[in-house]
Amino acid sequence: MTLSTSHIHTPKPAKNRLFAGSAFLGLAMCCCALSVNAQINVEPLSWWAGMHNPQLQLLVAGDNIRGHQVKLLNAQGVKLVNVEQTASPNHLFINLDLQDAKAQQLKIGLYDNDQLVEQFDYAIQAREPGARERQGFSNKDVIYLITPDRFVNGNPDNDNHPSMLEKSDRSFDGGRHGGDILGIRKALPYLHDLGVTQLWINPLLENNQDKYSYHGYSTTHFYQIDPRFGTNEEYQALVQEARSFGIGVIKDVIVNHMGSGHQWMADFPSETWVNGQQAWQQNPQDILYTSHRRTTVQDPYAVTSDTADFDQGWFTDTMPDMNQTDPHMATYLIQNSIWWVEYAGLSGIREDTYSYADKAFLTHWSKAIMDEYPNFNIVGEEWTSNPITVSYWQAGKQNNDGYTSYTPSMMDFPLYDTLIASLTEPEGWDTGLINLYQRLADDVVYAKPTDLVLFEGNHDTNRLYSLMKNDLGLFNIAMAYVLTSNRIPQIFYGTEVLMQSPSEGRNDGAVRGDFPGGWPQDKVNAFTGEGLDIQQQATLSFMRSLLNYRKNSAAIQHGNLRHFVPKDGVYVQSRHADNETLLIIYNKNEQSVALDLQRFSSVFNGNTQGVDIINQQSYQLDTPLKLEQKGVTILSLKR
Repeated sequence: MTLSTSHIHTPKPAKNRLFAGSAFLGLAMCCCALSVNAQINVEPLSWWAGMHNPQLQLLVAGDNIRGHQVKLLNAQGVKLVNVEQTASPNHLFINLDLQDAKAQQLKIGLYDNDQLVEQFDYAIQAREPGARERQGFSNKDVIYLITPDRFVNGNPDNDNHPSMLEKSDRSFDGGRHGGDILGIRKALPYLHDLGVTQLWINPLLENNQDKYSYHGYSTTHFYQIDPRFGTNEEYQALVQEARSFGIGVIKDVIVNHMGSGHQWMADFPSETWVNGQQAWQQNPQDILYTSHRRTTVQDPYAVTSDTADFDQGWFTDTMPDMNQTDPHMATYLIQNSIWWVEYAGLSGIREDTYSYADKAFLTHWSKAIMDEYPNFNIVGEEWTSNPITVSYWQAGKQNNDGYTSYTPSMMDFPLYDTLIASLTEPEGWDTGLINLYQRLADDVVYAKPTDLVLFEGNHDTNRLYSLMKNDLGLFNIAMAYVLTSNRIPQIFYGTEVLMQSPSEGRNDGAVRGDFPGGWPQDKVNAFTGEGLDIQQQATLSFMRSLLNYRKNSAAIQHGNLRHFVPKDGVYVQSRHADNETLLIIYNKNEQSVALDLQRFSSVFNGNTQGVDIINQQSYQLDTPLKLEQKGVTILSLKR
């Protein structure tokens, strides 16, 4: 995630928010109810008995509580390990051991000179059966990325909220448009019919910033869904309902930065909670911004100051850079990620701006999650065209400096960039499809290239159809390549109906345009087909056919990949598993081509016929295949 600087505005810290205890606790779903004083905030909101890691650290915030003693008043199998203090007079860190804990309502008391001054309940819940064995997203899946504010407005009544600064303005491409969780739920039948099996949803947590808050990457409350999207309970219900359609949900997580409107900016829990904290407190103009020189954290020759300029600098003045080397901040972020997985029943995490966080922390963060959920999956965003830089962060990579990651997947930006360039430049000895062919040779640098996520576009890239210059043949090649690759594929909402944007520069508002049919007044409706032109209808049909074929294709999901050096504007790949063989033919030629298939006979596996999986037309493999137009032909080989 990278933001255009033209979309930056700094709200004043909301200094009156820290001790809004009753409002906070109402949103905590009764997980933490006070019985003496309503000015105590506790995070995480709740926890579970039987977790793999039985240690729990509570961040308790309240007026002048640092010197208070802590006692467990009603605890079954819960041990108070210790209480840690920082320079903040208004925060305590309570460390608990839940090794022998049962599900219960824990009662915690705060004492001053042996006098009880505060008391609160804390829920230790029972885990759902099989929670630890939850299955993460994998190569069998297709991920569908949604920017929730721009997808479907299921509940117009929550477009604005009295406690949220920014109001809805659909006429402004950088404003909030009203899409929400209920809208995603209403779209589940469409998404199931389309053939997707995972939803990656851009951040849904509270972003109480006064401008450009719709994208969700400026978190102002880590345990609360933004009320303009819905509630925590609605998010939980979305995940449960999606599961009934065979669809998992991946949470977009940011551990690098937060929103400047977060209550912490008015009262930091420690002196080192945020990088550049002292400078910001003394003079906000002295903020140091990240250099974006991402290789400095891998470079064996980099100096410490250059590394710090990268991973300790702020993204913008509205995105304070969290200091993961502060042990309490690190624990907070790790527990927050696990809390949402357990609470909502997630099947994955997509981690934003991956390498910008402290790299040692990223090791601990990824290991803690994968230790808790061994079959889970995490994909990190490292936005670079260099596969060596990306490979450094993937689990299993043997790095020369000894760095270890436990994050199974990374976004395959190198292959994405090559795909776009290869399709939009002329064919030549060293241009065009040959570069796409050669890029796969770089798979030798990855620990497990098939665990990478390959995409045709996302919320930060211009729309695929526009990048292909509205050439449907090239568009179909790109989509087929992503969906039949030996990767985990991801598509962006609206690609299936040819949503467009400018093709040069950053165009966030247009890229994240409103999904057609997501608002009652829309004249074009992708859900019903009303108003779609011929090309949009054809593309939607093509995508449905390929996505649903993929659901039952062992060859695509885990099959062996072979490919042939491109010649004369034609590039051929094969996928094979069990008794299924696919021949995938990418053709960039404007004119009709007669392709001699015998060159590819080494991957026929004894088959003599091919059936086009899209139009069901049959072909003999011993005669030239006539490619009538630019595009893709996918043959399922038969005897």
